[in-house]
Amino acid sequence: MQMRTVIFDLDGTLADTSADLIAAANACFRTLGHGDLLDPAADALTAFHGGRAMLRLGFSRLGEGGEAEVDREYPRLLAFYEEAIDRETRLYPGALAAVEALRRAGFATGICTNKPARLAEILLTRLGVRDRFASLVGADTLPVRKPDPAPYVLSVERAGGSVARSMLIGDTETDRKTATAAGVPLVLVTFGPEGRGVARLSPEALLDHFDDLPELAAQVLAP
Repeated sequence: MQMRTVIFDLDGTLADTSADLIAAANACFRTLGHGDLLDPAADALTAFHGGRAMLRLGFSRLGEGGEAEVDREYPRLLAFYEEAIDRETRLYPGALAAVEALRRAGFATGICTNKPARLAEILLTRLGVRDRFASLVGADTLPVRKPDPAPYVLSVERAGGSVARSMLIGDTETDRKTATAAGVPLVLVTFGPEGRGVARLSPEALLDHFDDLPELAAQVLAP
């Protein structure tokens, strides 16, 4: 029988990356002569929707710029982000201990993220946790990204598991749509910027602290 598998989203689920993401977007706007247009606290949720979402928000506040400008600035944003990818980013409390407990209990663990795979590799390596995950599938690993189920399926298979015995840990509507498309249980964390408001997405369970994850996973993926 294949291993039970827990797949994690990265940004906003395993790690709070919002401050470094917003700093990269603001660096783009400063280069354009506009100053900092995004707030690290107020705009954290937008940060977890990716670089293009942050650029769109900033340009909307200027009342200018369309998709062409977003596409133009996106590579610059990625470059700024890579330069300081772990300046403020930290794993959420208990995340590492939870992953290690899952592995000791016989679960496979992997990551399915809409962050470009190379940047995810760099970040996880700098945080010292890359070796805790048997798979890492990013936004550009396949021609499609979440919420298409294919990246999730690949992350499970690369971890050595089967989709039928897997679950997704996430934090946004994208993760809700991904889990639904893949036909797997979803657990949403409540310690992101939306708090317990993520309950509106009707996950199979909510996770208030990573300390509770090993027991919760055992219940959701009972043998």
